[in-house]
Amino acid sequence: MGSAAGGAFPQWNCACENCRAVRAGKFRGKARTQTQVAVSKDNASWFLLGASPDLRAQIEATPELYPREGLRQSPIAGVVLANADLDHVLGLLLLRELQPLRVYATASVRRILKEDNSFFRMLERIPGQSVWDEIQLDSQFHLRDAGGKDSGLVCQAVSLGEHFPAYVAPERQAQLTPKEASLGFVIESHSGKKMSYMPAVPELDDGLLQQIDGCDILLFDGTFWSDDELIRVQGAGQTAREMGHVPVSETLSRLAEVRRPRKIFLHINNTNPMLDEASPQYRQVRGAGWEAAEDGWEFEL
Repeated sequence: MGSAAGGAFPQWNCACENCRAVRAGKFRGKARTQTQVAVSKDNASWFLLGASPDLRAQIEATPELYPREGLRQSPIAGVVLANADLDHVLGLLLLRELQPLRVYATASVRRILKEDNSFFRMLERIPGQSVWDEIQLDSQFHLRDAGGKDSGLVCQAVSLGEHFPAYVAPERQAQLTPKEASLGFVIESHSGKKMSYMPAVPELDDGLLQQIDGCDILLFDGTFWSDDELIRVQGAGQTAREMGHVPVSETLSRLAEVRRPRKIFLHINNTNPMLDEASPQYRQVRGAGWEAAEDGWEFEL
């Protein structure tokens, strides 16, 4: 549904080369909304992986998610949260119109959202409006709607990072479990095929490589091309690694021997040169057997 990093592409306050070119209609590439994925077994009950700030527009661009019965209804049955980043959770507030939802989150993320942020009480105005299930790391769980009906999809959470969002107060962070800060997900369909969703990967270790090699579709962190990308564009800032992202240039090298999955970059930052389909970086991505995700793509497992 969406494939860009926070701020989307073009970013509203950015005048980098990419953003200027796409606004001017001179860019060999496509605009993108913020990363958002929806999964379903039967096309009747859908689960969101995160809830982006662009969610309303993304739903309207996706006929499968339109209301189908009665005056008020949605095929969106639940949301699985990987972290508490604003770019990942603000869309929950767009789902506040009393539609029953099941929300999956770690204990740490649930505490940040439900106990520390009064806005999210909008999801609890009536009994049963939202049902929260706690994610246990490395354990499988079935995706169910608010009433408990099993979707037939099985999910497993993998810890990817240990840094909570900057808005979480230090005293609260001290009470939380670091490994619950940022997750990736492996979704298994009834056919036994698997999709890995890993939009924010701070490092590639052997355990993660093993998870990746066992999947059929890989949606992977494509935020920055190089470690110093923002510093070169802005003249200051953090490196990709400091922000919790392995650079694409390193991923191409480290995953060169991984053959099984269809490999797709998403969560692509507006400064990333591979957005330009005329660039050598884009050609390098395609030549290595990878793809750069675009809004609206669909995959079948």
